[in-house]
Amino acid sequence: MESRTGTEAKPRGVSAGRVVGRVLQVGAPVVEPKSSVVPEPDRAAQASQVREAAAAVAARLRDRAATVTGARADVLAATATIAEDPMLVDDAVSRCASGTAADAAIWGAAETVASTFRSAGGLLAERVTDVLDVRDRIVRELRGEQEIVLASLTEPTVVVARDLAPADTVELDPATCVAIVTELGAPTSHTAIIARELGIPAVVGASGATAIPSGTPVLVDGTTGEVVPGPSDEQRATVVPRAERSPLNGPGVTRDGARVRLLANVAGAHDAQEASRWGAEGVGLFRTELSFLDRGIEPSVEEQAETYLAVLRAFPGQRVVIRTLDAGSDKPVPYLTLPGEPNPALGVRGFRTARRDPDVLARQLEAISHAAMRAGEAPWVMAPMIATRDEAASFASMARGAGIETVGVMIETPAAALLADAIAAEVDFLSIGTNDLAQYVMAADRQATELADLGDPWQPAVLAMIAAVGRAGLARGIPVGVCGEAASTPDLAPVLVGAGATSLSMAPRALAPVAAALADVTLAECRAAADAATSADSSDDARRSAAAALRVRV
Repeated sequence: MESRTGTEAKPRGVSAGRVVGRVLQVGAPVVEPKSSVVPEPDRAAQASQVREAAAAVAARLRDRAATVTGARADVLAATATIAEDPMLVDDAVSRCASGTAADAAIWGAAETVASTFRSAGGLLAERVTDVLDVRDRIVRELRGEQEIVLASLTEPTVVVARDLAPADTVELDPATCVAIVTELGAPTSHTAIIARELGIPAVVGASGATAIPSGTPVLVDGTTGEVVPGPSDEQRATVVPRAERSPLNGPGVTRDGARVRLLANVAGAHDAQEASRWGAEGVGLFRTELSFLDRGIEPSVEEQAETYLAVLRAFPGQRVVIRTLDAGSDKPVPYLTLPGEPNPALGVRGFRTARRDPDVLARQLEAISHAAMRAGEAPWVMAPMIATRDEAASFASMARGAGIETVGVMIETPAAALLADAIAAEVDFLSIGTNDLAQYVMAADRQATELADLGDPWQPAVLAMIAAVGRAGLARGIPVGVCGEAASTPDLAPVLVGAGATSLSMAPRALAPVAAALADVTLAECRAAADAATSADSSDDARRSAAAALRVRV
């Protein structure tokens, strides 16, 4: 397909691996209910059916969340929360009271929620898939239809869908699902993230994939984005058997001995314990907002301290980087963020919420300090969504005043990247969030399939921003971490290190492959690859240029 700009829209590989399997088409759309008027005596019963169906769907999702770990459990729990969200359920019940049938009522209510999220754009738009998935599950429940369970696959299968709901993705078993192909999606979608976590090759933006009949053998390359129905014997011979993921064994280091800490992204104690089992050298991003979401009041200092203490105890004597509350945008907190912002992705989120209520941040820093004292540890603490030197200085003053010894900031905005040297003068470390940085640098919604090429972390403009931060860290003698999804990509890891990253934080299953990629190259080769990639004309050219540079032994 050719766009009006002449830029070809093409499939994007988002989780590495080259495999062959037989197609299974899943996720046939639920048919929209026909409109009809329910007699008044039956309307209360319809409303009750909505509440019961929503509760049943939520309960099933939570039961499934209890059987998995890490990001998979978080996705199922978050989807369950949507199924019970008053914004959705109460609207549907109100529609029933006006005479709409239960299935049509939940359909209409879900479309209202989805429309609101689409209009908000940015990160909040990522939840549209979840909302429509919940809608379909509740409608199926109301109709007595059996829910699709991908966990029941018994043979090696390439799962193909127009779009795959995260709640379905998390249940895939790498032993039976050899690859995922979707027509929609982007490199930082939930499906892509979970595919990488599970080690399943995946391709998104594959237009026409749903026309491939179930049972068709197909070759899928999660690096190049190739999807080849009926591959030849020669193409089958290029398949690389998928190795079982193993824990990280030893520290991250390049072939010539340059140290690169390989850390994990976690959202709580369970994640931290899982990351420890996978051999993480510490935590590079502890997302603290889960303690604040889905509750009407702010958690107490003691409640927060208990949460932080559990993560610190999972990594005694090792680095644990705690990100302060990243509220706003797709993570609204009722007592801190305001509904109805015209563009929440560019609104009052992250550190900016301290403008509205600095005491929430002050209490969080107090809780972190209490947890640190009880654990006998010294966590690193950073603030998200920093854009100016003044903001960095303000946060550093607050954190140090609370007894935090090592203070940093997230570099997620182009402004922060351009001012990295000045910001670095105020703090002890920098951490690059590549997901948001790519979105803001390229002005491309990271969920927009048509713009997936612009949100690619291999974009030279994004790499140039990362390199600018790396130079600032080197000049100031402070560490620079990368904690976005880019850090989980083995072929990009040497480029990030060459651009100045001294640590990479990722999904635990990515630790060993990233370590292997770094162990095969020298620091000089990493720097040559970074120079080549940032000088490229496109993301594809950056990949080729970096690979060529790494093949030339320096």
